[in-house]
Amino acid sequence: MENNFFKKFLSLYFWGNILAMVIIVVLLALGLRYGLDLYTRHGQTVEVPNVVKKTFNDAEDLLDQLHLTVVVSDTDYVKTLPPNTVLEQSPSAGDIVKPGRIVYLKINSPSTPRRELPDVIDNSSMRDAQSKLTAMGFRLGETEFIPGEREWVYGIKCGGKQLASGDKVSVEDVLILQVGDGRRTLSDSVTYVDSGNYYFGEEEKDEDEQQMRSRPHYRRQTESRSSNAPDWSVGAASTNVPTVPSAPETPSAPPPPTE
Repeated sequence: MENNFFKKFLSLYFWGNILAMVIIVVLLALGLRYGLDLYTRHGQTVEVPNVVKKTFNDAEDLLDQLHLTVVVSDTDYVKTLPPNTVLEQSPSAGDIVKPGRIVYLKINSPSTPRRELPDVIDNSSMRDAQSKLTAMGFRLGETEFIPGEREWVYGIKCGGKQLASGDKVSVEDVLILQVGDGRRTLSDSVTYVDSGNYYFGEEEKDEDEQQMRSRPHYRRQTESRSSNAPDWSVGAASTNVPTVPSAPETPSAPPPPTE
Protein backbone atom coordinates (compact mmCIF):
# COMPACT_ATOMS: atom_id res chain seq x y z
CA MET A 1 0.00 0.00 0.00
CA GLU A 2 2.75 2.40 0.96
CA ASN A 3 4.71 1.63 -2.19
CA ASN A 4 1.67 2.36 -4.38
CA PHE A 5 1.06 5.66 -2.57
CA PHE A 6 4.60 6.88 -3.07
CA LYS A 7 4.56 5.80 -6.68
CA LYS A 8 1.42 7.83 -7.36
CA PHE A 9 2.78 10.79 -5.36
CA LEU A 10 6.01 10.80 -7.34
CA SER A 11 4.33 10.19 -10.68
CA LEU A 12 4.40 12.83 -13.41
CA TYR A 13 0.66 12.63 -13.88
CA PHE A 14 0.01 13.79 -10.33
CA TRP A 15 2.43 16.70 -10.48
CA GLY A 16 1.23 17.63 -13.93
CA ASN A 17 -2.29 18.10 -12.56
CA ILE A 18 -0.99 20.18 -9.67
CA LEU A 19 1.01 22.37 -12.06
CA ALA A 20 -2.01 22.85 -14.30
CA MET A 21 -4.16 23.94 -11.36
CA VAL A 22 -1.53 26.45 -10.26
CA ILE A 23 -1.29 27.89 -13.75
CA ILE A 24 -5.07 28.25 -13.96
CA VAL A 25 -5.25 30.03 -10.61
CA VAL A 26 -2.46 32.42 -11.60
CA LEU A 27 -4.11 33.18 -14.92
CA LEU A 28 -7.43 33.86 -13.23
CA ALA A 29 -5.79 36.22 -10.77
CA LEU A 30 -3.92 38.08 -13.49
CA GLY A 31 -7.01 38.26 -15.67
CA LEU A 32 -9.09 39.60 -12.83
CA ARG A 33 -6.45 42.14 -11.92
CA TYR A 34 -5.70 43.56 -15.35
CA GLY A 35 -9.06 42.83 -16.93
CA LEU A 36 -10.87 44.85 -14.29
CA ASP A 37 -8.48 47.75 -14.77
CA LEU A 38 -9.01 47.54 -18.50
CA TYR A 39 -12.78 47.43 -18.13
CA THR A 40 -12.91 50.35 -15.70
CA ARG A 41 -10.21 52.24 -17.65
CA HIS A 42 -8.10 52.53 -14.51
CA GLY A 43 -5.68 55.43 -14.77
CA GLN A 44 -7.35 56.83 -17.91
CA THR A 45 -9.13 60.16 -17.55
CA VAL A 46 -10.25 62.94 -19.85
CA GLU A 47 -11.32 66.51 -19.24
CA VAL A 48 -14.83 67.38 -20.38
CA PRO A 49 -14.66 70.24 -22.92
CA ASN A 50 -17.01 73.21 -22.99
CA VAL A 51 -19.64 72.67 -25.68
CA VAL A 52 -22.22 75.24 -24.51
CA LYS A 53 -23.39 77.56 -27.33
CA LYS A 54 -21.92 75.19 -29.93
CA THR A 55 -24.12 73.49 -32.47
CA PHE A 56 -25.16 69.97 -31.63
CA ASN A 57 -23.16 68.48 -34.53
CA ASP A 58 -19.95 70.26 -33.49
CA ALA A 59 -20.44 69.24 -29.85
CA GLU A 60 -21.05 65.63 -30.82
CA ASP A 61 -17.89 65.49 -32.97
CA LEU A 62 -15.76 67.01 -30.20
CA LEU A 63 -17.05 64.62 -27.53
CA ASP A 64 -16.68 61.60 -29.82
CA GLN A 65 -12.99 62.39 -30.27
CA LEU A 66 -12.56 62.10 -26.49
CA HIS A 67 -14.53 58.81 -26.43
CA LEU A 68 -17.42 60.40 -24.56
CA THR A 69 -21.04 59.39 -25.22
CA VAL A 70 -23.56 62.10 -26.13
CA VAL A 71 -27.20 61.96 -25.01
CA VAL A 72 -29.81 64.74 -25.51
CA SER A 73 -31.64 64.97 -22.18
CA ASP A 74 -33.95 67.96 -22.75
CA THR A 75 -34.87 70.84 -25.04
CA ASP A 76 -35.69 74.47 -24.37
CA TYR A 77 -36.32 77.59 -26.41
CA VAL A 78 -34.15 80.70 -26.46
CA LYS A 79 -35.15 83.16 -29.15
CA THR A 80 -31.73 84.84 -29.37
CA LEU A 81 -29.85 81.59 -30.12
CA PRO A 82 -29.93 79.51 -33.31
CA PRO A 83 -31.82 76.21 -33.34
CA ASN A 84 -29.99 73.05 -32.14
CA THR A 85 -27.57 75.09 -30.04
CA VAL A 86 -26.30 73.48 -26.83
CA LEU A 87 -27.77 75.34 -23.84
CA GLU A 88 -26.51 73.20 -20.94
CA GLN A 89 -24.24 70.21 -20.39
CA SER A 90 -23.68 67.68 -17.62
CA PRO A 91 -20.93 66.95 -16.48
CA SER A 92 -19.82 70.56 -16.64
CA ALA A 93 -16.85 71.79 -18.61
CA GLY A 94 -13.53 71.03 -16.88
CA ASP A 95 -14.71 67.94 -14.97
CA ILE A 96 -12.35 64.95 -15.05
CA VAL A 97 -14.13 61.78 -16.14
CA LYS A 98 -13.23 58.42 -17.61
CA PRO A 99 -13.59 57.62 -21.30
CA GLY A 100 -17.04 56.33 -22.17
CA ARG A 101 -18.78 58.64 -19.72
CA ILE A 102 -22.21 59.91 -20.84
CA VAL A 103 -22.47 63.67 -21.35
CA TYR A 104 -26.07 64.95 -21.20
CA LEU A 105 -26.91 67.96 -23.36
CA LYS A 106 -29.87 70.37 -23.42
CA ILE A 107 -30.33 71.88 -26.87
CA ASN A 108 -32.32 74.81 -28.23
CA SER A 109 -35.59 73.76 -29.83
CA PRO A 110 -35.93 74.56 -33.56
CA SER A 111 -39.59 75.62 -33.09
CA THR A 112 -41.33 77.81 -30.56
CA PRO A 113 -42.88 75.79 -27.72
CA ARG A 114 -46.61 75.75 -27.14
CA ARG A 115 -47.87 75.87 -23.58
CA GLU A 116 -51.31 75.33 -22.07
CA LEU A 117 -53.20 78.43 -21.01
CA PRO A 118 -53.67 78.41 -17.21
CA ASP A 119 -57.09 78.69 -15.57
CA VAL A 120 -57.20 82.46 -15.16
CA ILE A 121 -60.32 83.31 -17.19
CA ASP A 122 -63.10 84.40 -14.83
CA ASN A 123 -60.98 83.01 -12.01
CA SER A 124 -58.40 85.67 -11.11
CA SER A 125 -57.64 89.35 -11.01
CA MET A 126 -55.65 91.18 -13.66
CA ARG A 127 -52.44 91.25 -11.60
CA ASP A 128 -52.59 87.54 -10.75
CA ALA A 129 -53.24 86.62 -14.38
CA GLN A 130 -50.37 88.81 -15.61
CA SER A 131 -47.98 87.25 -13.09
CA LYS A 132 -48.91 83.68 -14.03
CA LEU A 133 -48.76 84.26 -17.77
CA THR A 134 -45.45 86.14 -17.76
CA ALA A 135 -43.89 83.51 -15.48
CA MET A 136 -44.82 80.86 -18.06
CA GLY A 137 -43.16 82.88 -20.84
CA PHE A 138 -46.26 84.30 -22.54
CA ARG A 139 -46.22 87.73 -24.14
CA LEU A 140 -48.94 90.19 -23.13
CA GLY A 141 -50.30 93.02 -25.23
CA GLU A 142 -52.30 96.08 -24.27
CA THR A 143 -55.16 95.25 -21.90
CA GLU A 144 -58.69 95.54 -23.31
CA PHE A 145 -61.19 96.96 -20.81
CA ILE A 146 -64.83 95.90 -21.04
CA PRO A 147 -67.87 96.58 -18.84
CA GLY A 148 -67.51 94.47 -15.73
CA GLU A 149 -66.13 94.25 -12.24
CA ARG A 150 -62.98 96.30 -11.88
CA GLU A 151 -59.71 94.44 -12.72
CA TRP A 152 -61.45 91.06 -13.08
CA VAL A 153 -60.33 88.89 -16.04
CA TYR A 154 -63.31 87.93 -18.22
CA GLY A 155 -61.48 86.59 -21.26
CA ILE A 156 -58.24 86.25 -23.24
CA LYS A 157 -57.87 86.86 -26.97
CA CYS A 158 -55.07 85.94 -29.35
CA GLY A 159 -55.02 86.95 -32.98
CA GLY A 160 -58.65 88.08 -32.75
CA LYS A 161 -59.83 84.70 -31.46
CA GLN A 162 -61.30 83.98 -28.05
CA LEU A 163 -59.25 81.49 -26.01
CA ALA A 164 -60.27 79.06 -23.27
CA SER A 165 -58.37 77.60 -20.35
CA GLY A 166 -56.24 74.66 -21.46
CA ASP A 167 -55.72 75.85 -25.04
CA LYS A 168 -52.14 75.47 -26.27
CA VAL A 169 -50.64 78.77 -27.37
CA SER A 170 -47.19 79.59 -28.73
CA VAL A 171 -45.05 81.70 -26.43
CA GLU A 172 -44.41 84.03 -29.37
CA ASP A 173 -48.10 84.92 -29.72
CA VAL A 174 -49.38 88.09 -28.03
CA LEU A 175 -52.22 87.60 -25.53
CA ILE A 176 -54.82 90.31 -24.88
CA LEU A 177 -56.48 90.29 -21.47
CA GLN A 178 -60.13 91.37 -21.35
CA VAL A 179 -60.52 93.05 -17.96
CA GLY A 180 -63.53 94.70 -16.32
CA ASP A 181 -63.50 98.49 -16.03
CA GLY A 182 -65.72 98.75 -12.95
CA ARG A 183 -68.99 99.57 -14.74
CA ARG A 184 -70.95 96.86 -12.93
CA THR A 185 -71.02 95.02 -9.60
CA LEU A 186 -71.15 91.37 -8.63
CA SER A 187 -74.95 91.52 -8.28
CA ASP A 188 -75.45 92.40 -11.96
CA SER A 189 -76.11 89.64 -14.45
CA VAL A 190 -73.71 89.13 -17.35
CA THR A 191 -74.55 87.67 -20.76
CA TYR A 192 -71.65 86.45 -22.91
CA VAL A 193 -72.29 86.45 -26.66
CA ASP A 194 -70.27 84.37 -29.14
CA SER A 195 -69.52 87.45 -31.24
CA GLY A 196 -67.53 88.90 -28.37
CA ASN A 197 -70.08 91.62 -27.42
CA TYR A 198 -71.09 91.90 -23.79
CA TYR A 199 -74.42 93.24 -22.49
CA PHE A 200 -74.86 94.15 -18.86
CA GLY A 201 -78.50 94.88 -17.86
CA GLU A 202 -81.01 97.20 -19.53
CA GLU A 203 -78.72 100.23 -19.41
CA GLU A 204 -76.64 98.96 -22.33
CA LYS A 205 -79.78 98.37 -24.44
CA ASP A 206 -80.97 101.95 -23.79
CA GLU A 207 -77.60 103.29 -24.89
CA ASP A 208 -77.75 101.25 -28.11
CA GLU A 209 -81.29 102.51 -28.83
CA GLN A 210 -80.20 106.11 -28.30
CA GLN A 211 -77.26 105.62 -30.66
CA MET A 212 -79.63 104.18 -33.31
CA ARG A 213 -82.00 107.14 -33.02
CA SER A 214 -79.09 109.55 -33.52
CA ARG A 215 -78.09 108.03 -36.86
CA PRO A 216 -79.02 110.10 -40.01
CA HIS A 217 -80.82 107.27 -41.84
CA TYR A 218 -83.06 106.68 -38.83
CA ARG A 219 -84.09 110.36 -38.74
CA ARG A 220 -84.81 110.41 -42.49
CA GLN A 221 -87.04 107.34 -42.24
CA THR A 222 -88.93 108.88 -39.32
CA GLU A 223 -89.44 112.17 -41.16
CA SER A 224 -90.66 110.42 -44.32
CA ARG A 225 -93.22 108.40 -42.39
CA SER A 226 -94.52 111.52 -40.60
CA SER A 227 -94.84 113.51 -43.87
CA ASN A 228 -96.94 110.80 -45.60
CA ALA A 229 -99.37 110.37 -42.69
CA PRO A 230 -102.76 112.26 -42.93
CA ASP A 231 -103.14 115.44 -40.90
CA TRP A 232 -105.89 115.03 -38.34
CA SER A 233 -104.91 118.01 -36.30
CA VAL A 234 -107.48 120.44 -37.81
CA GLY A 235 -110.10 121.20 -35.26
CA ALA A 236 -108.40 118.94 -32.69
CA ALA A 237 -108.24 119.78 -29.07
CA SER A 238 -105.12 120.88 -27.30
CA THR A 239 -104.45 117.27 -26.43
CA ASN A 240 -103.73 116.55 -30.15
CA VAL A 241 -106.56 113.97 -30.32
CA PRO A 242 -107.84 113.73 -33.94
CA THR A 243 -111.45 114.94 -34.41
CA VAL A 244 -114.00 112.82 -36.29
CA PRO A 245 -116.27 114.76 -38.73
CA SER A 246 -119.95 114.67 -37.67
CA ALA A 247 -122.71 113.28 -39.94
CA PRO A 248 -124.89 115.84 -41.89
CA GLU A 249 -128.14 116.90 -40.18
CA THR A 250 -131.38 115.38 -41.59
CA PRO A 251 -134.05 118.08 -42.43
CA SER A 252 -137.16 117.81 -40.33
CA ALA A 253 -140.53 116.99 -42.01
CA PRO A 254 -142.91 119.99 -42.72
CA PRO A 255 -145.92 120.40 -40.39
CA PRO A 256 -149.29 119.07 -41.64
CA PRO A 257 -151.68 121.62 -43.26
CA THR A 258 -154.33 123.10 -41.06
CA GLU A 259 -157.99 123.05 -42.09
